[in-house]
Amino acid sequence: PLDNQPVKMGIMDGLRQIDSQSSVENEFRVRTIQGAVLSIISIALISYLAFSEYQYNFENHVIDRVHVNATTPDGLEVEFDITFPEIPCALISVDANDPTGQAQSLHIDQTHRVFKHRLNEFGKFKGKKSQFELGSTALKEDHFEPLPENETAPEDGEEECGSCYGAGDEGECCNTCDDVKRTYRRKGWILSDIFMVKQCKFEKPSEDETGEGCNIHGTIALSSGGGNLHFAPGHQLEQYGKPQSALETFAAMIVSTFEQFNVSHTVNKLRFGEEFPGHTHQLDGEQRSIVDVYGMYQYYVQVVPTLYKFRDGRTIQTNQYSVTEHLRHVAPGSGRGLPGVFVFYEVSALHVEIEEYQHGWIAFLSSVSAIIGGVVTVMKMIDQSLYRQMEMKHSSLVR
Repeated sequence: PLDNQPVKMGIMDGLRQIDSQSSVENEFRVRTIQGAVLSIISIALISYLAFSEYQYNFENHVIDRVHVNATTPDGLEVEFDITFPEIPCALISVDANDPTGQAQSLHIDQTHRVFKHRLNEFGKFKGKKSQFELGSTALKEDHFEPLPENETAPEDGEEECGSCYGAGDEGECCNTCDDVKRTYRRKGWILSDIFMVKQCKFEKPSEDETGEGCNIHGTIALSSGGGNLHFAPGHQLEQYGKPQSALETFAAMIVSTFEQFNVSHTVNKLRFGEEFPGHTHQLDGEQRSIVDVYGMYQYYVQVVPTLYKFRDGRTIQTNQYSVTEHLRHVAPGSGRGLPGVFVFYEVSALHVEIEEYQHGWIAFLSSVSAIIGGVVTVMKMIDQSLYRQMEMKHSSLVR
């Protein structure tokens, strides 16, 4: 053991020679006011920067990957909320077509429904919202049909659940005029003398709804093969209690439709799938005003399938979209179509994957070490500079 002692001492002395963290005895230290101030600043700055690094390294970040996928989603779930301040609810309908112009099945069920809500002249909701059946929109002037001969609806029974006058499914209730209209459209039946229906006795004639608007909102399922969703005049104008003999000519009816169908609108919401963190929606809150009334507003939407991956393993299969828009001017008799709002959509072959991640402890500790070393070094250089200046000033005063 005694023979090994000099060897150990030699090793210890060798280690001391490479000590870059040599300490200075307290009696040789010079403590100054500016040094204390710089020390306080150093501690505050290190604390602030370390906290910022903690937030940055332990908050969720995302990385985007884009790839081509040969498969497409099985379907698109579309949620929309659009306000038409110049069009009464009685005149507007909603439908969807595929790229060939054929009507799409909108898969209306307990989850997928569409409602309309009347608006007064101040844009406030009026009455209760009502569910209505989609379809039967008119896209061209020759799509209009003359009104059928009057038919008398069955008498209503004294039921707590409103009667659908034979058009509803078993157990279905029609408590509003719009509910009765919806069930008749679904059956393909004609409801000509609408004021024979109890729920419609207090329904205002369409000419008395001037100045009212309409809010249409709901959720529908569309084909992923592309197509369009449109808001346009109804395919078959309803009588609303107005006698057949009082109707104007067919041409006047078309002109009246153009004049009443001002497609100025506000897109309150448009979604093509579930929400995910950081999701932005290009059209939300956008307002479009049509000055000359005779307008067809067209949105061309590129739907991009998106897979969002959470850090805990959960995933959301949804869609993002980009949009361009165009206003097409139409006029009665031009053959260019009828006023309306059209959302043409196409599903992109590009798929996006968004994955959450965190930098973690290694990145955090590395950053904090760099912060401490940098702040201490800079403050030490400032302290030494100030100390030299004070020494030089003191020496000149002594002389």
